[in-house]
Amino acid sequence: MPERFVLDAGHERERVDKALARLLAPTSRATIQRWIGEGRVQIQGRVCRPRDTVAGGAVIDVERGPELTSRAEPDATVRFDVLFEDPHLIVVSKPAGVVVHPARGHRRGTLVSGLLARPGFTVAPADERDREGKLRPGILHRIDKDTSGLLVVAKDALTREGLKRQLAEHTVARVYQALTLGVPRAGRIESLYGRHPRSRLRFTSQLEHGKRAVTNVRVIEVLCGGAAAWVECRLETGRTHQIRVHLSEQAGTPLLGDALYGVLPADARLRGVAVALGRQALHARSLGFVHPITGERQSFASPLPNDMSAALEALRAPG
Repeated sequence: MPERFVLDAGHERERVDKALARLLAPTSRATIQRWIGEGRVQIQGRVCRPRDTVAGGAVIDVERGPELTSRAEPDATVRFDVLFEDPHLIVVSKPAGVVVHPARGHRRGTLVSGLLARPGFTVAPADERDREGKLRPGILHRIDKDTSGLLVVAKDALTREGLKRQLAEHTVARVYQALTLGVPRAGRIESLYGRHPRSRLRFTSQLEHGKRAVTNVRVIEVLCGGAAAWVECRLETGRTHQIRVHLSEQAGTPLLGDALYGVLPADARLRGVAVALGRQALHARSLGFVHPITGERQSFASPLPNDMSAALEALRAPG
């Protein structure tokens, strides 16, 4: 049955898709535009277009369409740890080597595929504002394939929008632990940020124009007489590769084992630890947010995985 809305007499003229985005919140404007394109919305009994306008007294009829679901394929062989799950969201710890969602060159064996194999994820929310939303349902933030640690994934649209709002407002607490070559100066790193002008794989903080990126660095332990360090990075923003770029370009202390932004150490001991690790030494250690449905503050922690713990102990050992 279509839903009917009659706008108040004092309603100022605006586009119908914008008016419905408020009337049907939390339904996204992209979803409403899809319904309009499918002929599901009428103004004064006539099928409308998204750019059509409405004002006070207008009668709008809306027939809701089906929710879009994921094109990603379930795969029960994908392994990850579940720290928390309820009907609205799930918090997982991803091992290094697992890609978060399907992308070019990584269509199978992703975290999303593993999630879809779990009960409750057979029909997962896809954000229509995201061109690849059908391949990453419920995914709000990502960590690199070779970074381990915590992620929160939404199971429904209302939860997804609530968590996205917190991410946009920088109120989600995200703390990483890393091993660096050299000892970075503790403090706040703030820079412009964007894609590298000469490499499609890289990002950079050395730009005249870009988005704002902020990382707070704390040194936990100096290792190997200052040749390396165990550090904590607290994100205020969450740009792609942000910690890796900031530690490399701004601090001059790239991550141990980072093949894209770092170097293979000349020191034989450090080189051996990096080769044995086989990936960048970065772990999403803790995650905190307000549950969008219950309003409760949620905090989670994931210990260093075995490979990073082994690297840390090797760097602590007498040289």
